[in-house]
Amino acid sequence: MSRTLARELAFKVLYQQDLVGGDPEEQLLLLCEETPLADRYRRFAADLVEGTLAHIEAIDAHISRYSPEWSLQRMAVVDRNIMRLAAYELLYSDLDPAIVINEAVEMAKRYGDENSRSFVNAILDKIMGDAQRGSRPGD
Repeated sequence: MSRTLARELAFKVLYQQDLVGGDPEEQLLLLCEETPLADRYRRFAADLVEGTLAHIEAIDAHISRYSPEWSLQRMAVVDRNIMRLAAYELLYSDLDPAIVINEAVEMAKRYGDENSRSFVNAILDKIMGDAQRGSRPGD
């Protein structure tokens, strides 16, 4: 459950970054004041934010490749950032892809609209295939 909460906090920071920019470390600290996390989960959230932002161009290339009818700018901010976070985990970590995608779909249900869940799931399934083949455009 705490990894789930850490992912949610990381998503919220990415969402804020996308909309208004700012200091992601400071944003995460503020969120952690509202929602306390054990240090190891706070570090996990920070690693997710840092890693996603460090690889944002490659991650966006993956998302764009599998969403030809929807440019990143046309996507809902919620969907875009849930996918960015999950794509980072799929491409740059050794976490179980099924868990990563399930967590992303659950966030899409909670924060997105009625189409978010299936949209996020479809794109991430394709990115998971890239991850399993070791394909990372832009790196």
